Amino acid sequence: MLELVREIREAQHLGEPRVLATVARTLGSTPRKAGAALLLRPDGTFAGTIGGGCGEAEVWQEAMETMRDGQPRTVVVDLTEPVEGDDKICGGVMHVFIERVSG
Repeated sequence: MLELVREIREAQHLGEPRVLATVARTLGSTPRKAGAALLLRPDGTFAGTIGGGCGEAEVWQEAMETMRDGQPRTVVVDLTEPVEGDDKICGGVMHVFIERVSG
């Protein structure tokens, strides 16, 4: 998390936009718990993680929307539905708050 704080401060100093996605609440089995965060840069790269996989990809898409329009949003990532593949070991729900933190 310290890495993300440093990058936010640097982005604020430079006037560059960043979007922070933070796991606000979890129910059941999830890859990360409340407080896990991902910091998005304008080019789509990011630091940190909220768990990877399809759930993180869904949050990334919404974070890019926040990068574009500046509007905060909450994404509910439902990991309870069966999906293709054998590597799906979660079965919970994550509520992820997305907000622009600089720029």
